[in-house]
Amino acid sequence: ALKGKWDLTTTASIAVVITLFMTSRSFLFNWRQSAIDAEKLQKENIAAKYESLKNQVNPHFLFNSFNALSNLVYEDPDKAVKFIKQLSEVYRYVLETRDREVVSLQEELHFLQSYIYLQKIRFGEKLDIDITLSDTTSNIPPLALQILVENAIKHNIVSEEDPLFVKIYSDDGYLVVENNLQKKNQPHEPSPGVGLENICKRYEFLGNKKVGIVEGPDRFLVKLPLLSA
Repeated sequence: ALKGKWDLTTTASIAVVITLFMTSRSFLFNWRQSAIDAEKLQKENIAAKYESLKNQVNPHFLFNSFNALSNLVYEDPDKAVKFIKQLSEVYRYVLETRDREVVSLQEELHFLQSYIYLQKIRFGEKLDIDITLSDTTSNIPPLALQILVENAIKHNIVSEEDPLFVKIYSDDGYLVVENNLQKKNQPHEPSPGVGLENICKRYEFLGNKKVGIVEGPDRFLVKLPLLSA
């Protein structure tokens, strides 16, 4: 009877151990799956937010470009043809990079030259943009430079009496866009509500160093971290 009782106890103990093992195994499996699902959901959420940010990026100079073009058609047809070519280059780049998180600095600079050409037609000698870069192998988010140059033009006086000077250069792992500060009292162009904030958020999603912003009494500069190629 004692032996039978012992066997019964042993069997019950084994059953408990097996049950605990199966329960623990099931719990661990479900916990692991939940963690995977949560991580997947988080990544999908981040991807969706990043995609939304990229979709916000859209040059706001189209209206002004067509105004400048309409004048050129009558004043200088040959220059109007060049203007149209550069404008098409700008929008080709926008379409080609809309699904990319980063582009090479060389690509961005090539695009920026087309954008600067359009702005020089509008402003002439009232706008001076100086680019001094020794290394163009790093990466940056697409359209980041264009947005910063556009912001400088949009928020500052650009006139013969007060020319706008924009400098683009590299400094200790950063790409710096600097301009003299001469704010408009009442900007004529509405702010799109994205611009610099959009660039900062895109860098956050890329998981790199933060964008640096420095505003002094007579200058404003933005430092974009250069990303590894």
